Order: sequence, then structure tokens, then C-alpha cells
Amino acid sequence: MAEFLVKMADERGRMLQQVENGHSAAELRERFAVQGFLVYDVRPRGLLSGGEVSVRRKRVKLEPFVVFNSQFVTLIRAGLPIPTALELLAKQQKDPHFRGVLEDVRQRVKSGESLSQAFEAQNVASKIYTTTLLAGEKSGNLEEVLNRYISFQRVSITFRKKLMASLIYPALLVGGMTVLFSVLILFVVPRFAQLYDELHAPLPPMTALLLDFGTNMQAYAPMIAIVLVAAGIGFWKWKQTESGSAAVDRFRLSIPLLGEIWLKYQVAMFARMMSTLLLGGLPLVPALETAGSSMESRLIALGLSQSAQKVREGRPLAESLEETKIFPELSIGMVEVGESTGALPQMLTSVAEFFEEDVQTRLSAALSLIEPIILIFMGIVVAFVLISLYLPIFSLGAAANAAASNPVP
Repeated sequence: MAEFLVKMADERGRMLQQVENGHSAAELRERFAVQGFLVYDVRPRGLLSGGEVSVRRKRVKLEPFVVFNSQFVTLIRAGLPIPTALELLAKQQKDPHFRGVLEDVRQRVKSGESLSQAFEAQNVASKIYTTTLLAGEKSGNLEEVLNRYISFQRVSITFRKKLMASLIYPALLVGGMTVLFSVLILFVVPRFAQLYDELHAPLPPMTALLLDFGTNMQAYAPMIAIVLVAAGIGFWKWKQTESGSAAVDRFRLSIPLLGEIWLKYQVAMFARMMSTLLLGGLPLVPALETAGSSMESRLIALGLSQSAQKVREGRPLAESLEETKIFPELSIGMVEVGESTGALPQMLTSVAEFFEEDVQTRLSAALSLIEPIILIFMGIVVAFVLISLYLPIFSLGAAANAAASNPVP
């Protein structure tokens, strides 16, 4: 048995927190629910964080999660209670992790928690999902809200797949170029260096430079690999910090052409999230905060946080977004029209559709320029290496022919 920290409320509404022994969190929830308590949270107790261990659970993959929600809506529409629907769907899951998540959610719902609270405690889904559930529970229209979430995620998945498909060929070119260059420098060039050293042949400057570079790379390859791995880990950790993520995002947005594509992709995702949340009945400020917390771009997330505060103070949404100096003017103009006509969710959907199409068009145009540049660069590198390696051989051949045609008397 293990120790768990249990947070619950009694019949009078008084909050209680105590340590209990049990085989699992689900067992303790069931035990205290039978006794008439409203259990809010059950966490394993340990030596960290003041006696609590915070268990981080890995996210569920998006596509199986969308399929689950589609089946869940179908079962609810058929009249099944939520715990029964969760039990049936949990038994169908092949992923043990996801099955355990659904079983725990079912236990929490049976003990009195709302569905949104139960999923939020799992930490396996995005905030937009739990907020959508909460809006559906408050409005009493959970089915419709979940259908909008499913539609949003299906469009997002399709859009991301198209983007990834567009990036496959350039990624293969870059990977092939990297492998080819590494093989030439680490294996081919040192062999030629050894050959020319044995022949004591005079080397042109470009050949000497290439051979020195290849020999040093081969000698220090393990050290270079360790430094690169350490630098990568350090960069990843720095990127997780507030300043690091903001700096990386600022650099990403400043890249010519690609930065603009990234910005419009983020704006499209924001507009579709906002439209889904507003149509689900969520007020404007909570929808802004939820959409902002779900953004990949740190700068846009900070801008949306500031905008939410200004909207809370009574400022229009379009004006608040304009003051961030991040969002494109076209998106702000469309939001302003949506606010003035009372059709903000529909206009946000139009914003998302427009920028998604624009991103695909611009990305295709950018890749049509990048792919020839990569091929030309690969050709130049390979030509430089081959000419540098074989130039001394041509020189030796020419010298041998000259000596043969002019024998010494």
C-alpha cells in the first residue's frame, strides 16, 4: 500500500486534506465517495514538494484522442451515462496509458467530479479541451461543444499534415546533403591525405586546405559530437525558460519569408481556437486566455495575455490585438468587422480559413525557391571536394607525361 494526499469536502462544504493509505487513487476516491465526501484530488505522497509527488503524465496522441471524442459523443447522444460511456471506450483502447487515463476519469466522475475537472487532473489534453468541456457543462450542451472541438481538431490535423508533407522533400535534401558531406570529410578526404603524404606530391592551396580540414575533423570527431550534443541539450533547456523561448520565437519571426509564414500559421490557429471556444459559449476573456495558453509562439501568447487584460477593462478586442504590434493588419480589420456586426465567431473562422490558405500558398512558393538552392549548394560542395581531391592527380599525370616526352639524355 502507498500513501496518498486526499483533498475533499464534507456534507457541510468544509474542505479537508489528509493523508490516507490505499492501493490506488481510484480505490481511495471510491472509499470516500461512499462515505459521502466530495473528493477533489488524490495524489501520491512522497518526499518531494513538501510531501507531494507531482506526477507528470505524457500527452495522449491527438488523432486517437479525436477518435475517442467522436465515439464518446455518439454514446452520449444514444443516451448512455457518462461513466458508462467512459467504461465502454476504456475497454476498447489498445494503448494501456490512455486506457488508464479513461479509467481514472471514470472513477473521478463517479465520485462527483465534473468531466472537465477529471480530464484536467490527468494532464494529458490541452487546456482548450478542458475549457471546452467546462463551457459545455455550464451551458448544458456538451454534445454540440464537443462536436465543435472535434471539427476544429480535424481541420487542424489535416492542415498540419499538408504542411508536413510539403516539408518532407526539403528535409530529405538537407539530410542527404549532411550525410554526403560527412562521408566525404570523415572517410574519403583522410584517405586521399594519406595517399598524397606517401607520394610527397605538391598540393594546390585548395587541396591542402580541404585535407587539413578533413584530417582534423576525423581526429576530433568524437569531441565535436560531444560538444554538439551538450550544446543541443543546453539550448533545449534554455529554450524552456521564459527568456529563451521568447528569444527563439523572436528570431523565428524575424527570418525573411519563413518568419511571416510562421506568424500567419499561428494567427490561423488562434482564430480557429477562438471561434471554437466562443461558439461553445465561453465568454471572450476566458476564451482569449485559453487560446493564448495554447499557442506555440511565446510572443503571441504574451500578446494575447495582455489583450485579455485590456478586454477585461472594457477595450475592444481588435484594438487590444492591434496594440500588441504582432498580428497582421488584415486579421485585425476582420476582427473589428466581426465585433461591430456581432458575428465575431464566424469572422474568426473566416480569418482562420484565409490565413491557412495563405500559409499553404506561401509555403509552396518558398519551398519552390529553397529546393533549387539546396540542390545548387549540394552541387557546389561536391564539385569543390572532387576537384580539390583529384587536382593533384591531374598535376602528377601532366608532370609524368612531360617527363616521358622529354627524357633526360
